[in-house]
Amino acid sequence: MSIDVLKRVVWFVILCGVQALVLNHIHLFNCATPLLYVYFVVLFPLNYPKWGLLLWSFMLGLVIDMFSNTPGEAAASLTLVGAAQPYFFQLFVQRDAPEDIKPSLRTIGPTKFSFYAFTLVLLHCLVFFTLESFNFFNWLQWLECILGSTLITFILIMTIESVKK
Repeated sequence: MSIDVLKRVVWFVILCGVQALVLNHIHLFNCATPLLYVYFVVLFPLNYPKWGLLLWSFMLGLVIDMFSNTPGEAAASLTLVGAAQPYFFQLFVQRDAPEDIKPSLRTIGPTKFSFYAFTLVLLHCLVFFTLESFNFFNWLQWLECILGSTLITFILIMTIESVKK
C-alpha cells in the first residue's frame, strides 16, 4: 500500500468521523450545516485517475449517507463533484504546471484556490440541498441552506488549508 493511499484513507476516516460526530449536529440559524467532507474531493491532484476519483467520492458520500441518515443525497452530490473536480481544477492551474500538482493555497495561490474550492463547495451544496428538499415551494429556505452551508464549509476549508503545513 502506497503512502498516498494511506494518507487518503486517514483523511477519509477523519472527515467521516468529524462529520458524523460533530458537524452533523451543528445547524446555524436552522439552515447552515457545515459539510466539510467535500474537502476530501477538493484535495485530489490533477493526474489522479478519474475512475479512482469517482470511486473515492461515491464511497465517501455513501458512508456519510449512512451516518447522516440522508438516503443517497451525499453520495449523489459528492459523485457529481468528483466528476467535475478535474475539469474545474484545470481551469485554475497554468498550462505548464506539473502533472502531479495538488490543489492547495501554496501551489496554485490563495485567490485561485479560493475560487476553486468555493465553486466545488457551491456545486455540492446546490445539488445536496436540491435533492434534500426535492421541491421549490419553500425556495427562500432552500437558498438560505445553500448559501449558509456553502459559506460555513468554505470558511472551514480555508481555515484548515491555512493551518496545514
